[in-house]
Amino acid sequence: MNRIATPTMRRIPGGSRPKPPFRSRWRGRLISLLLASTAMADAAPIGEFEQAADIGRTARAGSSEFRGDHYRITGGGANIWGREDAFHFLSRQLSGDLAFTLDVDWVGTSEEPHRKACAMVRQGLEPDAPYVDIAVHGDGLIELQFRATKGGLTQGVRTPIKAPARIRLERDGDVFTGSVSKDGNSFQPIGAVSLALPDPVRVGVAVSAHNAANLETALISNVQLTQRAARPDEKRVRETSLEVVAIETGERRVIHRERSTFEAPNWSPDGRLFYINKHGRIYTIPTSGGEPRQLNTGAADKCNNDHGISFDGRWLAISSNVAPDGSKIFVLPITGGEPRLVTPLGPSYWHGWSPDGRTLIYCARRQGNFDVYAIPTAGGDEIRLTTAEGLDDGCEFTADGTKIYFNSERSGVMQIWRMNPDGTQQERVTTDENFGDWFPHPSPDGKWLVFLSYEGSVKGHPSDKNVTLRLMPLAGGVPKTIATLFGGQGTINVPSWSPDSREVAFVSYRNVLP
Repeated sequence: MNRIATPTMRRIPGGSRPKPPFRSRWRGRLISLLLASTAMADAAPIGEFEQAADIGRTARAGSSEFRGDHYRITGGGANIWGREDAFHFLSRQLSGDLAFTLDVDWVGTSEEPHRKACAMVRQGLEPDAPYVDIAVHGDGLIELQFRATKGGLTQGVRTPIKAPARIRLERDGDVFTGSVSKDGNSFQPIGAVSLALPDPVRVGVAVSAHNAANLETALISNVQLTQRAARPDEKRVRETSLEVVAIETGERRVIHRERSTFEAPNWSPDGRLFYINKHGRIYTIPTSGGEPRQLNTGAADKCNNDHGISFDGRWLAISSNVAPDGSKIFVLPITGGEPRLVTPLGPSYWHGWSPDGRTLIYCARRQGNFDVYAIPTAGGDEIRLTTAEGLDDGCEFTADGTKIYFNSERSGVMQIWRMNPDGTQQERVTTDENFGDWFPHPSPDGKWLVFLSYEGSVKGHPSDKNVTLRLMPLAGGVPKTIATLFGGQGTINVPSWSPDSREVAFVSYRNVLP
């Protein structure tokens, strides 16, 4: 990426001005936007940025100044939230991928804990324009905020990490990633969202007082703004991150990242290794981080992302494509070796071990319908457990062996269900049809259920989608979001709880320039 050249330093004058008594709301917005546009056209560059202006309805004028090693930005306005915003914006116009990193400090104390200083990428200068930002609040809260459509509602993803901290907002194509660092070097994810903002966009620092009658001032330092536009012949490459999220706090850590596709982390019962699939083979990665090492799976060299470890930690079940039937299930020692075929029929996709290790459960297509089946680990006849039309998938035993959780589209939207191990007493667990819920995973301690959620309109479980990981008590309750990311297929297809039930492993994606 190329560093943006620093233009001549100038100051935009500040001061107060009364709010004009406009006759109507739409007229007020129009005049405010015209005034802002005129001010920006006449303004001189400030540090790395081109222009500054008040956006939306601000009763008092903001100001921007560059003082050699930091920016002093004063803003008014009621908020950056909801369907429209009001703030002071120091920005420049850019196209292509970018990375925007900065530190925020507030001047003085305030009675407004939610005054905001933001690293922002915005479609335009209208108060209701689509945008993505990382907002540092006056009380230390840090949040990834975004409005997907003009005039739409703002959504937010919070991190448990509090300011002071360094923030970074990155754009790779349509994917925006927020991250934060306490030490200024190692960054932890806040979240990511795919949002279409056609080029060019406005990139800069926004300050809102969170009180229309006030002005608040932030000092912005250590600013790094880099950008790169793709060449006509360049193709993006997949970047995959193996992450861990703490279910109590929502804090996320990146364990491993590389520019290729890998999927579906299992967490070994001894807590030492992750097992992933990559390019048809199974690999291990130390939970402390490190490079993947290929596991010997013998002749099974077309493994997909349906694999998992027995409760006693001795065996690994894998699913590998076998012509002409498709995926079949094999079992091999956890340390590697020649696999033994368990399911003679295909396609069959492994999803769960019974706690005693004697039974495997899986999704299989038979007579054109996908259902949940069980089979003895030693081999034998398979038993059909579900018979509903449509797809039943993602089956997994609870740690005590009393229930099987699975996802089913029998209600018209993919939702989480559960049943007894013999297939009786099938009952629905999730009911919000705004979400399509996949791949339920009960925690080892029997307290929690984590699963993957798409927007309700998404069919199947494709990759490259806005998804969330949601958590609910196994006994029942309202799900809560613990991670927002760009992912889907391969993110959390298989059991991925830590042995102590405190964390969950998953993968997220970005499509980056080479």
